[in-house]
Amino acid sequence: MARLADYFVVVGYDLDKREGEGQGRILQRFPEKDWEDSPFPQGIELFCQPSGWQLVPEQQPASFFMAVLTDINSERNYCACFTFWEALDNTQLQKAGPSEGDEADEEPSVSRAEKVFGPKSLVLVSRLDHMEVFRNCLSLVYTVHVEHLTVPLETVVGNLLTCVIPIAGGAQPGLEEREESLRTITLGAGDRQVIQTPVTDSLPVSGGSVAQLFRQLGILNVLCLFCAALTEHKILFLSSSYQRLTDACRGLLAIMFPLKYSFTYVPILPGKLLEVLSTPTPFIIGVNSFFKLETQELLDVIIADLDGGTVTIPECVHISLLPEPLLQQTQTLLSMVLDPELEVADHAFPPASNQPSSLKIQDKEIRSVFLWLFARLFQGYRWCLHIIRIHPEPVIRFHKAAFLGKRSLSEDDFLMKVLDGMAFAGFVSERGPPYRTTDLFDDLVANQARRIRQAECDSHRTMSHVKELAEHLFKNENPYPAVSMHKIQRPSETAQTAQTAPFPSLDDVSVELFVDHAAAKLKTAPPVVKAEVKALVPSGPSLGDTVDRNGHVMANSARRLEVVRNCITYIFENKMLEAKKLMPAVLRALKGRAARVCLTQELNQHVLQNRAVLDDQQFDYIVRMMNCTLQDCSHMDEHGIAAALLPLVTAFCRKLGSGITQFAYSCVQEHTVWTNMQFWEAMFYSDVQNHIRALYLETEEEEQGNHEQQGVDSRQELSALELASEQSRLWPTLSKELQTERVQKEESTVFSQAIHYANRMSYLLLPLDTSKNRLLRSAGLGDVESVSNSYVTNSIAGSMAESYDTESGFEDAESSDVANSVVRFINRFVDKVCNESGVTNEHLKALHTMIPDIVQMHIETLDAVHRESKRLPPIQKPKLLRPALLPGEELVMEGMRVHLVPDGREEATGLMGGPPLLPAEGAIFLTTYRLIFRGTPTDPLVGEQVVTRSFPIASLTKEKRISVSLPMDQFVQEGLQLRSCTFQLMKIAFDEEVASDLAEVFRKHMHKLRYPPHIQNTFAFTVGQSGKLVSEHKAKDKNQSLKTLSKNLVKSAKRTIGRQYVTKKKYTPPAWENRGSFQSELDEDEISVSEEVEPSSLTLSSTIRSSDRQTMSNVVERACCKDYQRLGLGTLSNSLTRAKNEPFRISTVNRMYAYCRSYPGLLIVPQSIPDELLQRICRCYRQSRFPVVCWRSTRTKAVLLRSAGLHAKGVVGFFKSPNSPATVPSQADSTSLEQEKYLQAIISSMPSYSESSGRNTLSGFTSAHMNTSDLSDRLRTGKLGALIKQVAGGKEDAPGTFSRGGKWGSIRGSGRLSAYNPDVGTRLGAKESPQANGALTEALFLRQQRALLYIIGDKAQLKGGKQDSFQQWEVVPIEVCDVRQVKNSFKKLMKACVPSSASSEPNMSFLRCLEDSEWMSLLHRVLQVSVLVVELLDAGSSVMVSLEDGWDVTTQVVSLVQLLSDPYYRTLEGFRLLLEKEWMSFGHRFSHRGAQTVASQSSGFTPVFLQFLDCVHQIHLQFPMEFEFSQYYLKFLAYHCVSNRFRTFLLDSDYERIELGVLYEGKGERRPPQIFKSVWDYIERLNKKTPVFYNYMFAPEDDEVLRPYTFISNLKVWDFYTEEALSEGPLYDWELRPSRPEKVQDEGPDKAESGPKSQRHVVWPCYDDLSKTLPDSISKLLQELQNLEAELGLSPEKWKDTWDKLKATQRQEGRQESKPSFSSSLLMSSNLSHQRRSQTSYLQDSPSSLTLGLDRDASATSTPAPGRQSTSTLYSQFQSSESENRSFEGILYKRGALLKPWKPRWFVLDKTKHQLRYYDTRQDKECKGMIELAEVETVVPATPTMGAPKNVDEKAFFDLKTTRRVYNFCAQDICHAAQWTENIQNCLSDA
Repeated sequence: MARLADYFVVVGYDLDKREGEGQGRILQRFPEKDWEDSPFPQGIELFCQPSGWQLVPEQQPASFFMAVLTDINSERNYCACFTFWEALDNTQLQKAGPSEGDEADEEPSVSRAEKVFGPKSLVLVSRLDHMEVFRNCLSLVYTVHVEHLTVPLETVVGNLLTCVIPIAGGAQPGLEEREESLRTITLGAGDRQVIQTPVTDSLPVSGGSVAQLFRQLGILNVLCLFCAALTEHKILFLSSSYQRLTDACRGLLAIMFPLKYSFTYVPILPGKLLEVLSTPTPFIIGVNSFFKLETQELLDVIIADLDGGTVTIPECVHISLLPEPLLQQTQTLLSMVLDPELEVADHAFPPASNQPSSLKIQDKEIRSVFLWLFARLFQGYRWCLHIIRIHPEPVIRFHKAAFLGKRSLSEDDFLMKVLDGMAFAGFVSERGPPYRTTDLFDDLVANQARRIRQAECDSHRTMSHVKELAEHLFKNENPYPAVSMHKIQRPSETAQTAQTAPFPSLDDVSVELFVDHAAAKLKTAPPVVKAEVKALVPSGPSLGDTVDRNGHVMANSARRLEVVRNCITYIFENKMLEAKKLMPAVLRALKGRAARVCLTQELNQHVLQNRAVLDDQQFDYIVRMMNCTLQDCSHMDEHGIAAALLPLVTAFCRKLGSGITQFAYSCVQEHTVWTNMQFWEAMFYSDVQNHIRALYLETEEEEQGNHEQQGVDSRQELSALELASEQSRLWPTLSKELQTERVQKEESTVFSQAIHYANRMSYLLLPLDTSKNRLLRSAGLGDVESVSNSYVTNSIAGSMAESYDTESGFEDAESSDVANSVVRFINRFVDKVCNESGVTNEHLKALHTMIPDIVQMHIETLDAVHRESKRLPPIQKPKLLRPALLPGEELVMEGMRVHLVPDGREEATGLMGGPPLLPAEGAIFLTTYRLIFRGTPTDPLVGEQVVTRSFPIASLTKEKRISVSLPMDQFVQEGLQLRSCTFQLMKIAFDEEVASDLAEVFRKHMHKLRYPPHIQNTFAFTVGQSGKLVSEHKAKDKNQSLKTLSKNLVKSAKRTIGRQYVTKKKYTPPAWENRGSFQSELDEDEISVSEEVEPSSLTLSSTIRSSDRQTMSNVVERACCKDYQRLGLGTLSNSLTRAKNEPFRISTVNRMYAYCRSYPGLLIVPQSIPDELLQRICRCYRQSRFPVVCWRSTRTKAVLLRSAGLHAKGVVGFFKSPNSPATVPSQADSTSLEQEKYLQAIISSMPSYSESSGRNTLSGFTSAHMNTSDLSDRLRTGKLGALIKQVAGGKEDAPGTFSRGGKWGSIRGSGRLSAYNPDVGTRLGAKESPQANGALTEALFLRQQRALLYIIGDKAQLKGGKQDSFQQWEVVPIEVCDVRQVKNSFKKLMKACVPSSASSEPNMSFLRCLEDSEWMSLLHRVLQVSVLVVELLDAGSSVMVSLEDGWDVTTQVVSLVQLLSDPYYRTLEGFRLLLEKEWMSFGHRFSHRGAQTVASQSSGFTPVFLQFLDCVHQIHLQFPMEFEFSQYYLKFLAYHCVSNRFRTFLLDSDYERIELGVLYEGKGERRPPQIFKSVWDYIERLNKKTPVFYNYMFAPEDDEVLRPYTFISNLKVWDFYTEEALSEGPLYDWELRPSRPEKVQDEGPDKAESGPKSQRHVVWPCYDDLSKTLPDSISKLLQELQNLEAELGLSPEKWKDTWDKLKATQRQEGRQESKPSFSSSLLMSSNLSHQRRSQTSYLQDSPSSLTLGLDRDASATSTPAPGRQSTSTLYSQFQSSESENRSFEGILYKRGALLKPWKPRWFVLDKTKHQLRYYDTRQDKECKGMIELAEVETVVPATPTMGAPKNVDEKAFFDLKTTRRVYNFCAQDICHAAQWTENIQNCLSDA
């Protein structure tokens, strides 16, 4: 029995404290004294008016709600508040406070009113939740007051406080009368109420609150709140009704049954306590909507608005929802309850009676659905309870890991959180005991589990079950459904509104008398004992059956289990060969749970009397299988595999020596499960339970004595819980002595197990070598403290326990002793389990004393084992294979044994077919140049293959520590992931033999090599210099002059900044053909050292200082003058200036790098611009990179210029009209005028300009093309208009006007339209432009069809400028892509092409990642702008590319334009020249962009040059017949531009190269053979040996300008990014090509006789270099030719000579058969797809292979350097037959340069090309040199000179005088001399 109400309180408005906010105060409370069992709750006055106490001018209706207060003991007090409003007149207010003025200020509107109303609350405080009864009682008190009934209020209140009712227990048969009298109450005012007490008090009472909650918020929202409450989130309800708030909170708690909410629970929170909402703990709180704004700042609170029906979840909160299919099934059932019509809404004849139930019934149906849900969630939970003590009180623990494992829900986030939560801990302690009263949930989870399982897929069957449960719940809440004898008087309407006297003060004495009288009566009355029916709690069906039936067990075929069993049998039968064969299959099978369970069962059978002694090999295999099993287990051990192996690891052992045994535990320690405190606790409790069960089984056997054996057998089947239940039932019947004995026996059992586990833990936590502390340090043993929600996770740096109560006092220092940390870990474990299982303090102290001794003893045993185990022959590991090194490359660190782990690429892992090549075991080597892994695959099927993976150390972009698990004997933890910008990724795991400090040293060395302090410390500079010190000094002395020259040059450059001069000395440039031949002779033998003087330096005038002369000579040689000369852009004549009739000149203004550090020494500028003007112009441009000419179209004479962007200050002034009036021109104005003058000079150099202005100086350059204005030309201008508008972002798009281009966007690709100069494209486009608005008149087009100069500028730089309509240039503004964009895109591209781990997510697929990287769109933009510039140049307009700083995008665009426009740059020689000119001389920042030193480390790797090469690759794919070089050539450059093997791609400008003495390497400098400083030397050398760089499809067409497609759909991913050959590593260091096959094949002929031998072998795409393994037919034919030459004893010809002969014969045949000249029989069979495919050719490694190695060329014959383009391909526009090009030919003797002899040459006079060419022989197709007839001034007879051919007539000599030099010739006789003179004269006169 319990009191209905504990306290009755009257609370009123406190008139004394009206300053600030109003307050309430308790006017009266009954009883005055606190009850002992229920203290009076504090703060009631706050809860009576949660929104604050206020006076109001109008009377409010009376209100009722119930608040809940929780006291310090977590007991809930229900406070029913009945509030009504009483009138207070002004006199009362004035009496209350003396200061009327203050009150007027406080509440002016209220004070001035005639009547003011104040709130008064009647409050009932109770431990019972009978809301309706409380409402009725308080209403009655109020009615007695307002209706002035005759009953005294004191009597009513007294009776209310003395009502006593039963807590629970419904109507029982035979006791109805008495029960009803107990539940009927009356307060003495003619009223009568029957209280419905629930039948079972453990089931919550909800009324209609749950159904109400669902109606307010909806199914999904309530499910969200339900999951949030269970997973311990903060929940806040908002409503304007207090009663609704209480109901919602009550409803939420009701659906959580059987779990009980144990955190803060405040259904109504007063406004003054809102700061409670910022508490860090979870809560369920209700707040009035009045305070809605104050709740908006809460970041981690889920807010449910009951009035609006919404639930707001903050971004930072993640709610774990119910696992599927439970979630879906629950939603379906709730929908069937709340909206039964939904299911039949579409029926033609819906049933008549399908209405939803009444609110109260619906409420119970919803609660039944949640009961059903919990029965599903917790089904079988009792099988995972460990009972560790029965007496004196049951102690029970829940085995979470086993529960999740058996339910296959270990990955489920929701259930994990629920089981870790406080509510579930309460559930276990409340429902765990096996002997107690049971309720509906116990019955449901045990006895109805089968029914639930059968109906789980049939919602209708489930629904009928739910309705049955709902009936139970309804009967529980309403045991007297027939009772309606409530009789409560309500106040009349008039009484409620009428003004009545204030609520009177009650007489304390009379109320207290009632209370005291009732208390005395209660004491004398006999106690009412409720009969508690205790029973064994049923456990229900076991978990194993459930899971097997549902088929959730991991599929593992019987065949796999058979393999495991067979392997174990073979091991124990000592059939080791058979076992070895099966081992890989077993290790794969052990990934499945069933196979792991099978392993533990099989091993158990071989243990006899807790021991199994094995020999060494058996022991190794068993340990290997155990390691593999444990490795695939999680740290939680949810399937109990580690638990099953724990007794086995202490059973299996091997004898190491006399009396020394090594157990398996010493080899299986490195698994996280052993460091998980929860695992040890679960194991301990499981063992304790077994022992306690055995203890009571023995006791019962003794008691039964000689009873029948059958009874004992039946007892053996009892579970521990059933035994415990039985013992609990018998406990009260035992004598004290027996009770004490049993308690002591149990305690001793726990104690002995604690000792046993202290031993077990020391076995598995102490490493074999106790000097190594690796396991403890990585697992964070010193820091692991276990609570119910902690688990150890293995992270990269070592794991830490995610624990709430890690004790800082136990943290290990790095140097701490291994024994101490193990002792501490075991101590903590012992403390926890012994406290929970009630071990006495004496025993606990004994344990603490024992543990250090146990650990110490074990350490001593281990030392002996460790000593002996070292004497064992080591496990055979693969031999470390040493890599081949380049000449000059040296090892920095010897190989460290590592495992190469597979990454995200699938090729080598066996997933794409074939055995897996990875993981592989081998060693990692660090050299001065590379990082190399070399090893063999761990899979025995491919164990004989060699796996190589390497990359240059300079290309390392990211290094990351990782932790790795390997499916093999060793459990490796430490690892590194190394990513290279050569698209290589190495994931390595250090072997156990590698000490961690050695790994750290490796990392430091790697970082040091990757980011050297200076560029001179890179491999390209240090190669071959690490010999003796003496040789170093000699080398320095040898190179002294070069260093001095560099220093002088730099000094003079610094001196002459701002003070420029032009040397007027006489200057004769070197003879290019002589220089070429001299160079080729030098190159023939790389070991020879030439002490001769450079011929170029001898042609300089002797009046120039020697150092300057040397510099000028080198500058001329370096500055690509040959190319400028070829393009007709000028040469350096005698006066260092050109003749006035040429538009451009070579300026030496920057020869000392004073104007612009990043430009070359010689620059092409307009003839009319003096050097002084250049200095002022260069100030306007960023980095002083002013516009210079870099190419000129031979056809249209349009020029291409490059510069940096303008400085911001000069932009507007530059483009404003120059004629604006200004009295005194400012510097800016003058600069812009000079700029304009400069641009005008460029425009005037163009033939079209000279035509329009009437000048005739350039009339020789006009072409027929420029004069035509036919349809095709107009179409071209229309196309150009569209192009420009697309690139510049014009107002309208014309996608159909450009046939070859894609959709054109700005470089950055933003969709914004350019606001600047919208009519550029229109003006270009002439009348064909699709301009719809008709804004442009015909007059404009009559004036000018197109601009003569287009400036491609940065849109951001050109804002605000205004185009002058009469200027002859136009600006095309585009958006430039930032280098940061390129950098980020490249990072993503690397991750897409070489992912670090495999991902099955669809949004992580290769194509999706490639798209996300935006690399292809960047290529598309660069190509797009390049094609636009090509079109403009081809249309006859000059173009100036003026972007960013002029060294990134500008260089890309300018290079691509030249490549597309000029076929010369598509040859090997031309492409090299293009790179040297545009990328090196014009200062692309290779070192900075490649982050090659410490200084540039922070800037990161930005592959601008790689992007350019990719663009070239895209063009090459579209035009495979236009390029002399192959795709391999591009990959070779891409690899070596970041490898730092050569000096070519180092440093940022020519200035820096001169400063370091790199630019002009002394020809006489001694260097070791095979060490190349320039990549070009290396390529040239290699090209003589093998045609690997040559494109066999090279057959250029007539049309010299290429216009590639630039759509992204036309671009292909470069295979450089994705290909790999694991057999030999990267394919770009030819010296490292394996020579083994050659050796084997050399012996081939001898061995062939001994027996047949297969020549076939398997080819793997990722392992072999396919193009080498499967060669093309051309390589094969060349190889056969060489075989024949070898057989005939002929000296081998170079491949190029052979190839040219073949081409010549093809050409002859082609001419005879009148075939088109460009078709070659090699290509006749090829279709278009064949032409579009990349043709990279290699030679096959075979006995007769061509000599590929560079070191095998010691006896190379001296032949001219091949690789130059043939005459027929140099001028591809003249594709006529050869005879037309040879006007006259014959032999002439020609005198060489200074000190060179006369030599006979075959000369060809070509009138078409206006050239005199010469060859070595008549058959020779390689032109050795040429004389441009345009430069010839006179042909005069001459006299013989020294060394002239003898027996030749003197008159046969003649001289040819050119602008540069005089050539001496000698014909065979006078007749031939006359013919030659006449023909040359005719050519000159024709010109």
